[in-house]
Amino acid sequence: MTPATEATLQTVQTAGAAQTIQSVDWVAIAPPVIAAVVALVVLVADLFLDNRRKPLLGWISLAGLALAGLSLIPLIGENRSTFCLTGGSGGSGGSGACSYVADPFALVIQFLALGGAFVAALLSVTSVKDDKLPEGEFWFLLLSSAAGAALLPASRDLATLVVALEVASLPAFALVGLRRGERRSSEAALKFFLSSVTATAVMLMGVSFVYAATGSMHLDAVAEGLPATDSRLGTLATTGVALTLVGFAFKTAAVPFHFWVPDTYVGAPLPVAAYLSVVGKAVGFSGLILVTLRAFPSYDHVWGPALAVLAALTMTVGNLGALRQRPDREHSAVRLLAWSSVGQAGYLLVPIAAAAWTDDRDRAVGATVAYALMYGVVNLGAFAVAALVGRTSAANRIGNYRGLVSSRPLAALCLGFFLLCLAGLPPGVVGLFAKVTVFGAAVDAGLGWLAVVMAVNVVIALYYYLQWTAVLFRTDGREDVPRVAPSGVLTATIAVTAVLGVAISGAPQLILRFADTALF
Repeated sequence: MTPATEATLQTVQTAGAAQTIQSVDWVAIAPPVIAAVVALVVLVADLFLDNRRKPLLGWISLAGLALAGLSLIPLIGENRSTFCLTGGSGGSGGSGACSYVADPFALVIQFLALGGAFVAALLSVTSVKDDKLPEGEFWFLLLSSAAGAALLPASRDLATLVVALEVASLPAFALVGLRRGERRSSEAALKFFLSSVTATAVMLMGVSFVYAATGSMHLDAVAEGLPATDSRLGTLATTGVALTLVGFAFKTAAVPFHFWVPDTYVGAPLPVAAYLSVVGKAVGFSGLILVTLRAFPSYDHVWGPALAVLAALTMTVGNLGALRQRPDREHSAVRLLAWSSVGQAGYLLVPIAAAAWTDDRDRAVGATVAYALMYGVVNLGAFAVAALVGRTSAANRIGNYRGLVSSRPLAALCLGFFLLCLAGLPPGVVGLFAKVTVFGAAVDAGLGWLAVVMAVNVVIALYYYLQWTAVLFRTDGREDVPRVAPSGVLTATIAVTAVLGVAISGAPQLILRFADTALF
């Protein structure tokens, strides 16, 4: 081999190595990494702490989630990318196909996921002790799931999306079934696990079909490759798109993939149910937005009508299920919140479906994000009050809330406010604004029939929300008036969520502007 040939070969090898070796933007990936590292710290610390000092693990977890949330601040106003195939991979503005992008959309969803996990962790400080849960395992699983939830909205390839989704979901299965000796909890975890694994298998098959048709996993490359797919692979690509959507539909609890929700929420510890209702939805909807609008925009004729039908079915089935809950049935309060969560998922699907018929897809994404932020605050508050009542009323019937205003006036007023926000009635103005935003997205897209279905469902929801609200203020001298055990942490959590709800009700434009920053 001549010296010139050796020099040429060395140059090629050096160039190849330069494309393979990447610098990691640690600032960009800090939110999920911090949550994951703190999870490992908690797991190791659990080995060396005696039982009296185990509560320290909860406060370490809270500090870790707060630190992960604060790590979002340096990323505001920037578009940073890392783990890129070509062209420089870390820092801001990296070119090429990247697997992790910290853009405004990712930051807003990460804020919602980490904020929801923080509030769920606050609720858990009391619940872990009351339910005698293994503290080390509980906090490790919660932090691990939060790390996956923070990773998913920044994922920009199908493989990372699936991995993030499972990192967020697998610890949740264990959290649901963590109450030892509780048959209802074990059954709920098993149902949640089996149905989720089935949905994941379907989604993986869809992802493999999309990869076979396009030859790429990166969302932008898939978006470019699908329209240019060979006609002989058209059926394969369409099937792949449909199967991928099925997996995310399960994660969002869209009908008919919702059947796991009521039993799972009832069987799980209440903070875990609250976590699934907010953070689980943030994970599912962010993934659905990414695959539909980022990877499959050319297939809007497939996913647009499908999501519109799913939205109509989901809100209708969810609200009718909540309407059927009897006040004297065991766990009827949690079941009502579970079915309400399904109905709210239907509202969240509306703007995503509308994006298929509109050119202003940023606005559609903003409507979904705005609704998710509003829903997250008030739903966590409602679960906090349910956790407070559940300390002395294990059955947690709606009837147990009768006359709550006489024993815990602050909790009763806050729960009434949260329910009115979910219903979209004053003084819960932010709920009204969020529903109007979603309704406007459907009308602007020409989906008048979906707007009518939504209006009918809003009226149905008014009945059961107002019925529960009325129960709180009935002081007719019955013996089931609750004597709720006080809890400083739960009271503080209720107060914080109520203050946030009142603030955004007084200035709903703040949350709408915040959501508008999630440009897609």
